[in-house]
Amino acid sequence: MKIPDRLLPLLEQGLIHEVIRPLMSGKEAAVYVVAAQEGICVAKVYKDAEHRSFRQRAAYIEGRQVRNSRQRRAMEKGSKYGREQTEAAWQNAEVDALYKLHAAGLRVPRPIMFSDGVLLMDMVMNSDGEPAPRLCDCNFTPEQAWRVLEFVVYQVAGMLCNGLIHGDLSEYNVLLAWDGPMIIDLPQAIDAAHNQSARSLLVRDVENITNFLARSNPGLAEARFGQEMWGLYERAQLFPDTPLTGRWRGSTRRVDTRGVMREIEDSAREARTRRR
Repeated sequence: MKIPDRLLPLLEQGLIHEVIRPLMSGKEAAVYVVAAQEGICVAKVYKDAEHRSFRQRAAYIEGRQVRNSRQRRAMEKGSKYGREQTEAAWQNAEVDALYKLHAAGLRVPRPIMFSDGVLLMDMVMNSDGEPAPRLCDCNFTPEQAWRVLEFVVYQVAGMLCNGLIHGDLSEYNVLLAWDGPMIIDLPQAIDAAHNQSARSLLVRDVENITNFLARSNPGLAEARFGQEMWGLYERAQLFPDTPLTGRWRGSTRRVDTRGVMREIEDSAREARTRRR
């Protein structure tokens, strides 16, 4: 097995003792099982931008903060320095989210350290001490599917209460650990309060999980947990222990299009009068 270049400095510094084997490779990073000072861990090695398949970043980077105006201008211009800063911000988004959510008691892997494009974390295990499977690799009874959905929904609600939305949640990045589901892969995590796509990304996250589990329990297909929790969040009524039912009804009020057009025409006439 060829050891990735980014892991070599960690080996030389003694931060990891051995690269045991590859675990998985995704659109953003490759993950390896490693022996470290803390025991058996995983090392997530981020791929260079040109080697990644994920390209639609605009909806995710909106609202992310940068350190100073020089960095922000460089990132907007797309200079070499700006691309480096964009890449660093992209990787740091996951690191920051993991530290924040783990400290809040949510079900994400415990981050150990981050250095030069390598994120070292606890390995999520099943009851046999092996790497935990993804939801997509598991079979569920209708009752199990309901319990998993309920568990994940409350984790998503807890993330939202901490101001974050996963942004790319699906059955491929929820692991079924020995003590329950664990959410992974957060480089697309967004700021719920400062991103215009926040509602649509939250609803999509929850619907992805709901639709997958509805294959095992068709009764789940009608649940609307994402819309329900966003409505509560907008009204400042969402808390980690807020009961969620999955029942939601959108507005039934009809839009008065004629009234809106009259307002537009009136405003245009007033503008013309002021100009004359």
